[in-house]
Amino acid sequence: MDPINLIITLVILLFSAIVHEISHGLVAEKLGDDTARDAGRITLNPIPHLDPFGSILLPILTLLASGGTFAFGAAKPVPVNFNNLRNARTGMALVSLAGPGANFALAIICAIPLRLGLYTEFSGKVLASAVIINLLLGIFNLIPIPPLDGSKVLASFGSYSFINRLMALEQYGFIIIIAFLYLGLFDRILIPAVDFLSRLLLGG
Repeated sequence: MDPINLIITLVILLFSAIVHEISHGLVAEKLGDDTARDAGRITLNPIPHLDPFGSILLPILTLLASGGTFAFGAAKPVPVNFNNLRNARTGMALVSLAGPGANFALAIICAIPLRLGLYTEFSGKVLASAVIINLLLGIFNLIPIPPLDGSKVLASFGSYSFINRLMALEQYGFIIIIAFLYLGLFDRILIPAVDFLSRLLLGG
């Protein structure tokens, strides 16, 4: 990946991850929890969202794991107090789905001008990258491994003891994620899923 494409990829990745986190905070706020707002996290300013692992180390690791084909990363998780939500279980699921939902929405928005032919050679590459990155973020975050959003969606359907057991795994979550990356998670699950959805959106 040449330096210009790398910079473009990382900018798209950072912006998409920030929108993902802001969406969690906005939905939580609508449902009664102002924690993200009070923490100054409802902002497009990237600085409050940067995370040493997700925003720096994870993109490097995924670049290495993919042979430079793509980069994947995350912003610092937006703080949410699920106990403040008007309906804790339903609220947990909705707040957790808001992030991946925002990424899928961004992918659709970026795919529209591509489907309509409203792009130049440069903008077409940027839009196509944005579609792929946002599909990747959306699908990846739905995997039910703590601290990914899919784990909280799964937890919202279980008993309180199940929720506690699942959330107890959160401290090991990134170790599990890194292990999956190097065991071929991208090649076997994520990449086929992204390829399928991108074909649906882009008509390839």
